[in-house]
Amino acid sequence: MGHALWPLYDLRVRTPDLELRLPTEGELVELCAVAKAGVHGPDFMPFRVPWTRKPSPQFERGFIQHHWGLRADWSPERWNLALAVFHDGQPMGFQHLVAESFALVREVHTGSWLGQRFQGKGFGKQMRAAVLHLAFAGLGAVAANSSAYAGNLASLGVSRALGYEENGVRRVAVESVVRDEILLRLTRERWAAHRHCEVEVFGLDSGREMLGV
Repeated sequence: MGHALWPLYDLRVRTPDLELRLPTEGELVELCAVAKAGVHGPDFMPFRVPWTRKPSPQFERGFIQHHWGLRADWSPERWNLALAVFHDGQPMGFQHLVAESFALVREVHTGSWLGQRFQGKGFGKQMRAAVLHLAFAGLGAVAANSSAYAGNLASLGVSRALGYEENGVRRVAVESVVRDEILLRLTRERWAAHRHCEVEVFGLDSGREMLGV
């Protein structure tokens, strides 16, 4: 049975090892525990908003409020599709696909996090490849953008392997420290030439209107 009130719950994106979909409320609790167990080392903050530093219970409340807020603020003109990443039914992290005025601009931005115990196994590349396929093949995007701070070798490595090209540097303040944020851009043509793995998309049609297509 489809989800008439929020049809994006029907969406499934699958790679050889992963399934990406919207999580249930119970799975959000599990994903919160994955994030709390660790997303990055103590000496490197990969996020502009240092949400991983919050103590309990602010961490847990902020985590679930953030995801409630993404749904509450949703519109076809501006959306943040936060797909939970599962391997063999186990939740591991989130892969975001974000767009503004997608119907006109046809560009997306990606962001993600993966629990530390799941890193270094190739999952990061597959989860990015999954949403890139969704964006380009499923939604007709013309470009995808991403970014990572200098020193975030894992994220930059995934982007370069998938065909992104550097598109400038932006100086930002993170935890009162100035950092260089490397901007990356992937055109439709470079995506087609650097496809990493087979990806299947199911249940997209019922949610197209919500995504502005």
